[in-house]
Parts: sequence; C-alpha cells; structure tokens
Amino acid sequence: MAIRVLLVDDQPLLRTGFRMILEAEPDVAVVGEAGDGQQALEQVRALQPDVVLMDIRMPRMDGVEATRQITGPAKDGPAKVLVLTTFDLDEYVVEALRAGASGFLLKDAPAQELVQAIRVVADGEAMLAPSITRRLLDKYAGQLPAGEQPVPQALHTLTEREVEVLKQVAKGLSNAEIAAELFVSETTVKTHVGHVLTKLGLRDRVQAAVYAYESGLVRPGG
Repeated sequence: MAIRVLLVDDQPLLRTGFRMILEAEPDVAVVGEAGDGQQALEQVRALQPDVVLMDIRMPRMDGVEATRQITGPAKDGPAKVLVLTTFDLDEYVVEALRAGASGFLLKDAPAQELVQAIRVVADGEAMLAPSITRRLLDKYAGQLPAGEQPVPQALHTLTEREVEVLKQVAKGLSNAEIAAELFVSETTVKTHVGHVLTKLGLRDRVQAAVYAYESGLVRPGG
C-alpha cells in the first residue's frame, strides 16, 4: 500500500512543489494539505496519514507544537512527523526531536533525499540529515566525554559488528549507506540496528547516535 502523506506548510507554492515530487512516486500518495499547525491537527484526525511533512514556522500553531500533539500520549492515529524547514538552526532540531519528530531535513534537500526520508520514517526509523547531525555534534562537542572516561558496560553487550553499525549510525548514515560501507545487505543492517536499540534500551536511531557520542564510542571529527 502507498505511504499516505499530509503536507503542512504555510506557503501554497511549496506545497504544490512537494506534491509534484511525491506524486511522481508509485509508493507515495499525498492525501491532504494544511497551511498551519492547527489545521494539520484537524487533517491528521480526518485523514489518518502515515507521515506528516511538517514546516516549523507557521501561523496559529507552529510545527513544533503541532508535532508534540500529533505524536504525544493522546495522539489520534499512527502518523509520524518528518520536519522540513528552511532554518538550519540547532534549537529547532532539538525542539522538533523533543516534540517527537522522527526526522529532520532542510528544504534544499534533493528531491530523492526527501522521498527516501519519507520511506524511512514511514518504516518506523528515524532520519536526520547528515549536515544537521554534524552541526549538533559540533555544537555539543565540548560537552561530550573525554577519551579517558570508561566505556559504558552496556556497550560490551554488543557484538563487534553491532558496534561497527552503531558507529555508522552515529555518522548519520542510512541503512543502505551502511550496507554499502560494510559490504552486507540492507536487511542485515536493519537487523543489527534493531539489536543495538534493544540491547541499549534506545528508542530510535537518533538516540543511538547521541548514545554513541555520549559514551565516547565515537568522537566529533573521528
């Protein structure tokens, strides 16, 4: 079945552009549009999309608050949120992720990267643009542990291959990119990622990337 997508942006021209890109894909169906966060909540309840492509800065209700309500405890439906914005600012990344977003891309991302991000998020994974991952790590590099700190005991529960996959996840690589890097199948990578999340008690790839840096397994620029 096609991935049902709701477009949320206060600029009609941009929504039209996104619709043209997505409707060219056989496995994606645009089921509706909204011009602000409040309308997005109404459309989510009415249309039950799989993925909400969400702008940040909008009238009436911004994308962060709309995301919080769509993905929060009282959520009405299975919708996941992929934030797409012009503003490459760390605080928006952090707030969107705290609110429950499953992914974050910039509006200048290539069309195919946008389509792939929607597929990844719809499949239950998290998606962060590598450029945003690098900016976050640069910003918080000074707060990450020094090399002399001991490796958390939980890391010893991972196999050698799982540790390698975790390192690649921390770099912001997708399953397909990790598969190419390690010369294994994408299905194998997905299995390894699942084992890593389960063993470390993590929710998604975003938490896994943060854990890798906080634990000292990976370091900025390393």
